[in-house]
Amino acid sequence: MVKYKRAVEEEKVVSDLVKTLGLSYIDTTRIRVVYSIGAKTKAIARIWAIPKAITLAFDLKPLYVIELVSEKFIKLNEDQKLRVLIHELLHIPESFSGGLRPHGQKVNARVVNRLYKEYTERKKTTS
Repeated sequence: MVKYKRAVEEEKVVSDLVKTLGLSYIDTTRIRVVYSIGAKTKAIARIWAIPKAITLAFDLKPLYVIELVSEKFIKLNEDQKLRVLIHELLHIPESFSGGLRPHGQKVNARVVNRLYKEYTERKKTTS
């Protein structure tokens, strides 16, 4: 059975990534990060959007959950963890509509590496 635990520290990192990279279309108050324990997946992390039918039926704004597969994510170094979080954030469309972008032109290793470099350079200048 899979268990979930809220990852408050990683939510702070997500907020910092969004702010530092200027991803102003992302509303971090509507994103949560959780660790999954015991998930049977090859993924290190994945992002979930609340289905449109549910948000409409309950009159909710779009919500996203970034799931970090604990057994895999905790083994990564800090740079790799940042890249994974950047990758998951890239799946959120600029419309913040509740949908998800597929892998492709806007979600790929090249874009992740560019944003990671921007992030680390900006953090150096603000430290």
